[in-house]
Amino acid sequence: MRHTWTLIGLLAGLCLIGANTTQLIPAATGAGRVGWMLYLIAFPITLAGLVWIGWTWTSMTCVIYGTVGLALDLATVTSILGGQGETSALFLLSAMSGTVNFLLILFGGRAFLHSFQGTALPESRPPSPPSPSSSARP
Repeated sequence: MRHTWTLIGLLAGLCLIGANTTQLIPAATGAGRVGWMLYLIAFPITLAGLVWIGWTWTSMTCVIYGTVGLALDLATVTSILGGQGETSALFLLSAMSGTVNFLLILFGGRAFLHSFQGTALPESRPPSPPSPSSSARP
């Protein structure tokens, strides 16, 4: 896959942002916090591992994950700007996460589209001319 290290880097960035975000979610307690940790940390780690293995369908899964994450980030930013939440750290983390999710959509889509372009077969070399010391003379 062409954008393997880019996708892995973006997923690692989402893990770091997600680790900080799970500490700021006030409504998540118990099972809710575990669910958010799975979604924000474990799922990107799993995707990064599958991208590293080289499975091409994983790039489309990154696009889907980035789309859902971007929608959640936009909803969070909208609610903060509407005055229904704290405005400092969560707003900054949501803006950063939204940017990384957008880049994940962009590069994941490019990797998926490039996966359909097969590798070009090497061209065969022309045959070597016969050696002058060869017994086969025309």
